[in-house]
Amino acid sequence: MTILAVLENEAAQLPMTELLSAMEPEADLMCFGSALPALNAARQREVDIAVLDGDLPELSGLDFGQYLQELYPFVNLIYLVSDPAMGFEALRQHASGILMKPVVAAELRIEMDSLRYPIAKTKKRLFAQTFGNFELFCDGKPIVFKYTKTKEIVAILINNRGAQTTNGEIIATLWEDDGDPEKKTSYLSNLRQDLQNTFNRLRLNGIILKQRGSMAIATDRIECDLYDWLEKKNASQYHYLGDYMNQYSWPEVMHAELDEIGWSLDEV
Repeated sequence: MTILAVLENEAAQLPMTELLSAMEPEADLMCFGSALPALNAARQREVDIAVLDGDLPELSGLDFGQYLQELYPFVNLIYLVSDPAMGFEALRQHASGILMKPVVAAELRIEMDSLRYPIAKTKKRLFAQTFGNFELFCDGKPIVFKYTKTKEIVAILINNRGAQTTNGEIIATLWEDDGDPEKKTSYLSNLRQDLQNTFNRLRLNGIILKQRGSMAIATDRIECDLYDWLEKKNASQYHYLGDYMNQYSWPEVMHAELDEIGWSLDEV
């Protein structure tokens, strides 16, 4: 569970950090005394609960909350307000909770225990099917990219299970030694832009983790038959039957690894 707290100043940051840390010690807590660094953090990691001060100086807490809802439709917004009128606006925004300032720990605990979107029931929006043909679904519907190789890039990242994959490695996998490297680099730029545009349109922010010249998949942000089976083996709801990303020729190493795991499970 990830909690983002954004307070009106740095003086309020430490008390809220201590309060939330004591209340949810196992949560991943990000606490800020201003909005701008909090915005950058929210783009990088999915937020389950946001505790937002309504009196943020850079932009209103309501505007910040609306931005979070655009990024993550199932985020729970808990507003801290000094003006009851702002509480009414928060209700129209379908906030999970509204508290008058100063915050009382017992009241915040009640809001944390009665979230609009219970964390355990929040379903991941992106599902990657790797057994059989590779397919990618958002909210149960297949994702359509402008270029067919854009989907193949996602397949490569999923096959690499969260490891940063360089542009050179992606090019070598997609085209091997075929053609002009400079043209392939230019084409890869188009594919990366297609991936970004498509995921932005679907509000799938934070799933592709970018570094300079490389990319990775945020494995904790997606549902994937491969990951579930590797973790749970025979207890998984998914079952490896010898088929893996059938439309591609490059996953042979992973395919062999999955075969060995499958054979060992059959012997148990």
